[in-house]
Amino acid sequence: MTAAGARAIAVRCDVTVDGDPERAVAAARERFGVVDVVVANAGFGVVGPVALLTLDDYRRQFETNVFGVLRTVYAALPDVRRRRGRIAIIGSVSGHIATPGSSPYAMSKFAVRALAEALGHELFRSGVSVTLVSPGFVASEIRRVDNEGVLRDHTRDTVPKFLIMPTDRAARQIVRAIARRRREVVVTGHGKFFVFVHRHAPWFTSAVIRTFGVRSRGEPKR
Repeated sequence: MTAAGARAIAVRCDVTVDGDPERAVAAARERFGVVDVVVANAGFGVVGPVALLTLDDYRRQFETNVFGVLRTVYAALPDVRRRRGRIAIIGSVSGHIATPGSSPYAMSKFAVRALAEALGHELFRSGVSVTLVSPGFVASEIRRVDNEGVLRDHTRDTVPKFLIMPTDRAARQIVRAIARRRREVVVTGHGKFFVFVHRHAPWFTSAVIRTFGVRSRGEPKR
């Protein structure tokens, strides 16, 4: 595919399947010759109170959001190291602040935040940068995917529209942060605000969550 002078290929890849990310990287290498940047973006959200969830719910969440990220990193790391390139890991504001009913998703995003921090230290001397991307509400399908990872097209997005950043605007911010080799970028104004407040006054965000009953989104209906 070509558009605006750029070239792209689409390769089917399931990050929960061993070997799939390697095949995707090999296809990119064959088509373009080199791999300079890798973005570990695949993810979805399992939601619900801990008492109503099962260990399998948590395993399913981590298989995509954590081990899927690791498979992607392992697949591309040799190429990126040779090119002194860039790795971007898509986290979330939920990787900084956990709300009731969001423990599987928040746990997975806390985990990849730790991975990005550790990996950044490990790869610093090799010239590879690691950027953690922590989005707030961005226009996407994630809020219409149920706990099994199935897209429910008819589900209405309950997040107020004024809080949702358009995808293209978010993408520009992410690309700019990766190009500048930033350690982390928090995408969306409300995301920046809540991450800042929670870092400096965690007692305040806890009080707000408990006082106003702030909760995660509900699971899309089957």
